[in-house]
Amino acid sequence: METSPATPTAARQKVQSVVIRFAGDSGDGMQLLGDQFTRNSALVGNDIATLPDFPAEIRAPAGTREGVSGFQLQFSSLDIFTPGDDVDVLVAMNPAALVKNLPALRKGGLVVVNSDSFKTGDLTKARLEKSPLEDGTLDGYRVVEAPITVTTVRAVSEHGLNAKQADRCKNFFALGMMYWLYGRSMDSTVEHVKRKFKPPFSDANLAALRAGHDYAGTVELFQAVYEVPKAELRPGKYRNITGNAALALGLVAAADRSGLQIFYGTYPITPASDILHSLAPYKHFNVATYQAEDEIAAVCAAIGASYGGALGVTGTSGPGVALKAEAIGLAVITELPLVVVDVQRGGPSTGLPTKTEQADLMQAMYGRNGEAPMAVLCARSPSDCFEVALEACRIAITYMCPVMLLSDGYVANGAEPWAVPDVADLPRFAPAFRTDPEGFEPYSRDEATLARPWAVPGTPGLEHRIGGLEKQHLTGNVSYDPANHELMCRLRAEKIARIANELPPTRVDGDDSGVLVLGWGSTWGACRTAVQARRDAGQKVGHAHLRWLNPLPKDLGEVLKRYDRVLIPEMNLGQLSKIIRAEFLVDAVPLTKIQGLPFLTREIAEAIARLA
Repeated sequence: METSPATPTAARQKVQSVVIRFAGDSGDGMQLLGDQFTRNSALVGNDIATLPDFPAEIRAPAGTREGVSGFQLQFSSLDIFTPGDDVDVLVAMNPAALVKNLPALRKGGLVVVNSDSFKTGDLTKARLEKSPLEDGTLDGYRVVEAPITVTTVRAVSEHGLNAKQADRCKNFFALGMMYWLYGRSMDSTVEHVKRKFKPPFSDANLAALRAGHDYAGTVELFQAVYEVPKAELRPGKYRNITGNAALALGLVAAADRSGLQIFYGTYPITPASDILHSLAPYKHFNVATYQAEDEIAAVCAAIGASYGGALGVTGTSGPGVALKAEAIGLAVITELPLVVVDVQRGGPSTGLPTKTEQADLMQAMYGRNGEAPMAVLCARSPSDCFEVALEACRIAITYMCPVMLLSDGYVANGAEPWAVPDVADLPRFAPAFRTDPEGFEPYSRDEATLARPWAVPGTPGLEHRIGGLEKQHLTGNVSYDPANHELMCRLRAEKIARIANELPPTRVDGDDSGVLVLGWGSTWGACRTAVQARRDAGQKVGHAHLRWLNPLPKDLGEVLKRYDRVLIPEMNLGQLSKIIRAEFLVDAVPLTKIQGLPFLTREIAEAIARLA
């Protein structure tokens, strides 16, 4: 066993929560380092929330501020909902990483730096005239300088790596130091390295990991070893999961619960690409994956799959949704089931490919020509992506309509514990394929849902027209009749509106008067934490968080009327605020942030306090 005992001279202290951020060059393996510490924390039983942050450039110049990659993790013995506002420990591998991330470190916090990377050339790359280790920049912080590069190279010297390969092992050295600091076993990482790498690289990485752990204890870098006890989670089986992975598993579960093949047609785009990577291994669970030549081909293939009796799903980000818009309109007018996953990122155009944003709401609601309504729902956290994916598939099949599922980069790349459900407990929603030709009309409708029949091509007697031209009511023949066009537009809109009949009552946490914080999507954790903080301070505050954005819950108007003020935090310039104002004539107060970063808890708490 790879144990991590504290040295006799190190005191052991228990703490409830720790926020740690690893930062270095994009080639330094910070995402791998953060992922391993996250997995380790999950195995210990801590509640966790993560925030990966990496540059958009495939390979920005080494050592520059533009090339800094970071990974923030909060691990706790309490229930937590965000990766934390203020960083307790910053591990910085070079000057650029230090100066770019230092503003997030709380005063008195611990900063661990790789002292080998603060030479003149390193400072020049980071656009620094003086070393922050010497000019007073770090006054007020606890600073640990460690020769990480030199010590790593020495530790792996017997494994035959060249200088560049040896240097790349330094992330494992830093990880070993952090395992010592928090009294952690290294077993999980040892097993991971053995699986992921082949000799001599596996041996070298393990040597660096052990060397970092031993160095921290032998040199007595830290005054104490900290212990974050296990969180009191509800009984069950848990796994650490990212939003994209959870969404992929939700689609797999949808294949099982519906009895349909899931066809996932996509084109690679950040930050949605990992959904394809996660889905591809599940072919034996009735899932087919298809990487198309472009975004338009991907959505058209998905629509074709739905026409053929599978459930078509397509995944992308905002720029891809723009390219898919005409084809999505085709799914609207043909009334075929389709799930469109939009993992939102900073825009417009190419924008900020690796940064998070919630600015595609208006595009999801209205971004098609003509009256082309579609259902829109959103995920609030990484684990919630599983349930939302399952629900999107159910609605698409039940109502014979396209559904837009909104995630974003923060949710997609973040990770948290997920309670693995029993598949047998998940709802079934098998489609009712039309097989009887007697009285068949392709645009007749179910009385409750207004869904039209799903008639698979090749079924005898169920031949019918399909295409993008307006359909005649009932027959589906091409029609240019003005009154028929208005009737069909109203029917398609009413079908989406009727989804609200299935939605549960709006849940409000907290007080039923005073200020209502109304959120959607990934602001959930920050909203929930901020509301609780203000209630603890004596302010009357409630929190409602929307999963469905089109249609909105039927009781939302009544909920809004109970409050004196309504605050809507969102990572755009006020898109939901405009919708709420228009629908309910409520003087909603927008709280906007569009910096490529999620809300901090205190930003929302301060806005709530101003409305007291």
